[in-house]
Amino acid sequence: MAASTATRLVIDGSILEGGGQILRNSTSLAALLHKSLTVEKIRNGRKPPGLKNQHRTGLQLVSEISSGTLSRAVNGSTSIDFTPGSDWQQTTLPGTWTADPKTAGSIMLLLQISLPLVLFSPFQPSSSNTISTITLRGGTNASNAPQLDYSTNIFLPFIHAQFNAPRVTVDIQKRGYFPKGGGCVSFSVSEPLPAGTSLSSITLLEQGDVVKIEGISHFAGLPNVVGKDMIDGALHVLENAGFYAIPPEDAGGSILPPDANAIPISISNTRFPPSVAPGAGSGIVLYATLTSGAIIGGSALGAKGISATRVGEDAAKELIRNLRNGGVVDEWLQDQVILFMALAKGTSQINIGRSGPTLHTQSAIWVAEQLTSARFTSHKNDKKHTIITCEGIGYNSKEDQVEIDIP
Repeated sequence: MAASTATRLVIDGSILEGGGQILRNSTSLAALLHKSLTVEKIRNGRKPPGLKNQHRTGLQLVSEISSGTLSRAVNGSTSIDFTPGSDWQQTTLPGTWTADPKTAGSIMLLLQISLPLVLFSPFQPSSSNTISTITLRGGTNASNAPQLDYSTNIFLPFIHAQFNAPRVTVDIQKRGYFPKGGGCVSFSVSEPLPAGTSLSSITLLEQGDVVKIEGISHFAGLPNVVGKDMIDGALHVLENAGFYAIPPEDAGGSILPPDANAIPISISNTRFPPSVAPGAGSGIVLYATLTSGAIIGGSALGAKGISATRVGEDAAKELIRNLRNGGVVDEWLQDQVILFMALAKGTSQINIGRSGPTLHTQSAIWVAEQLTSARFTSHKNDKKHTIITCEGIGYNSKEDQVEIDIP
């Protein structure tokens, strides 16, 4: 199916959040729906505005996967034009691709723009090779983006469990911290949704109780005490919030406070050698699994002048804040699931808690409604939690998939 150039969509990249997310979501959807796209005023509110290495590399990756044409995609550009190739899914999937921004730019943001393209197969299941692999280089734990450990333990498991998205296998070859970068991670989809199959809709309205809290305290090129201090800081905040690790059987009759919520708490302490992490850096990611199936996270990165204990405390405070907000997604996951709600078949509903939609979530909804016929509404329930409802388009990569017109 050829993309329609006569009905080229023009997206204002300065709307709402006005950052790279508008560019990523609109380009992914344009490729899937075979639409020609122009994005203007890219990152208009940033200083400096326009494309950086990571944004340009993501666009080039989508264009390569979709056999598309891409113009004006150079660093500093505030406008781009993109047209996916004709019948690209039949000719390029499955495949293998590599992207490298040559900086410590976030690998996870490169995954956000490219992953949707390899989740859907135009073919029926067969014994032949169906594995698509995207190898991404750059920063695995970068600021202003999800950490790799957040995406592998929260985002990817959530979309698999809740939307029936294909399982993504993650192969971490190298870690990359700012400013050196050097990370390298491969993401493989071996069983994409076959022709005619859509993502499932989601209904997740109650948070439920915390079943367990897990996490990873990671560092490289720094003293061993850094990892332990991040864990100690996190545990201190969790205990103050009433979450205590279940004492081991040989704890000698240790006594917990009467109001303690004793649950399994496991935070690994991982130091990466120079062969795995070429630079120095640190961070911690915590995630709580709930009885509803929700996964709520909290994370923080080490920085010059901030103690490791403080980093751990900040991650735990974020986790507690997200739990107390009452939603089934945290502040970082809520905008990432919007694209999947739009593509899913049927009516989806999620509870995002008392704080309401973030600016990123509002931007993701706006983009989805510009590119697709999906429609979103929201209302407050009796607990003053915001419920987001979406009538999804039931996208699938069947060969006769009809391009969806803008109403």
